[in-house]
Amino acid sequence: MKFAAIETSGEWCSLALWADGEIRGLERRTVNRHSELALPMLEQLLENSGLSAAGLDAVAFGAGPGSFTGLRIACGIAQGLAFARGLPVLGVSAFEAIAEESAAVRVVACIDARMREVYYSALEKRGGRWREAVPGQCVSPQDAVAPPGDGWVGCGSGFSAYPDFLKKSILISKPEVRPTAIAVARLAAPRLLAGEGLDAALAAPAYVRDKVAFTKQELESR
Repeated sequence: MKFAAIETSGEWCSLALWADGEIRGLERRTVNRHSELALPMLEQLLENSGLSAAGLDAVAFGAGPGSFTGLRIACGIAQGLAFARGLPVLGVSAFEAIAEESAAVRVVACIDARMREVYYSALEKRGGRWREAVPGQCVSPQDAVAPPGDGWVGCGSGFSAYPDFLKKSILISKPEVRPTAIAVARLAAPRLLAGEGLDAALAAPAYVRDKVAFTKQELESR
């Protein structure tokens, strides 16, 4: 199986190519240039691998949560590639991608959601797959429910914004860990092989929160 993976939920434009078990990735840190850079980066990956978009069997993308614009870009590119070729599409949670990048087995994934909130989930790796101990949610840091047990590794940008997030539950924090296209590809591969890919028309970001800014009244009350 050969498929492309796209992750643009944050500051990085991250692309990966899975080709029969081998993964190649390409990343670039950028601000508001994801839509401009993603396709040329994918073309570069394909060329370096001796492949073309016509040879892809599926497309995976980082479904979020994260930047609303970034999520729409990744989903839109995935749909564009898939529609033209009748390929299945698979969205992968940013929480899972962070956990996959962490090198840990119990992960508190925390992403800075701005507006004094975080996107948060706790995941454990069991049977080769990530399972939610705390479902993904958008919450004020002080209102987050601690995950069960101990030995949790805190990962994600939320720990840069809120270093004390769930401090009593966290063994160690790694705020630099982020979702990558390589992690998306690793997570997507067994699911695509199992036939879990969707029709491109059904692909959608997982925003978790549907609000992007405070109203004037909310700002004045804070």
